[in-house]
Amino acid sequence: MNNALSRLIAALLVGAGIAVAGFHVSQGLERFRMSDRSVTVKGLAEKDVESDFAVWTLSFRRAGNDFSGVQQALAGDRDKVLAFLKTRGFTAEELDARPLQVQDLFAREYAQGNTPFRFNGIGQVLVKSPRVAEVDAAARAVDPLIQAGVQLGGENEGGRSGPRFQLRGFNDIKAPLLAEATRNAREQADKFAAEAGAQLGPLKNANQGVIRIAGDDGNDFDDGSSRTKRLRVVSTFEYELR
Repeated sequence: MNNALSRLIAALLVGAGIAVAGFHVSQGLERFRMSDRSVTVKGLAEKDVESDFAVWTLSFRRAGNDFSGVQQALAGDRDKVLAFLKTRGFTAEELDARPLQVQDLFAREYAQGNTPFRFNGIGQVLVKSPRVAEVDAAARAVDPLIQAGVQLGGENEGGRSGPRFQLRGFNDIKAPLLAEATRNAREQADKFAAEAGAQLGPLKNANQGVIRIAGDDGNDFDDGSSRTKRLRVVSTFEYELR
């Protein structure tokens, strides 16, 4: 009897312990679930804006076997480029004529014996202006320069094939764009809470994301060739649910 009674008492104690442990585990899960009642949403904002600054590099080149002749030809080309730009209405403050460069190809360490011309020269005139439309229009009207014998270069000659458009007033657009993304996320969170039969609580976490700038040509990055920039931001917010 004593042994049977001892076994019965031990069984009752084990059962009571399991019941108490189960009670505490269930309370822990309940607190965890309540503390984890939240919703994470993403707010999207997009905006197309016009560039506010343009940089246009007009690169021109000459080659020949006479150093002085190449240099004089480049100087003449520079004068023609500057005259063309002034007729387009650009001021001296908007123009930057870089020093001419003439290279002796025979003097290079790895000079090729079959080089057709000994001297190769390049010149550059930069246009820097907030008058984006005027720069764009001038870049589309360079035929007179070509007809005058100016050999305009492209990327391979150290210049640019067209203007590069910039958005220098980015900070003025940043705040409204982020505010729109925040409103968009809040609307989604409110809708989710209503459908779930809950109330939206305070903000727990926020990540404003990175504002990406792309051109209007469908690319995911901005190479500067597009006057119109597409700004896009995706912000992430976590709200408490009640």
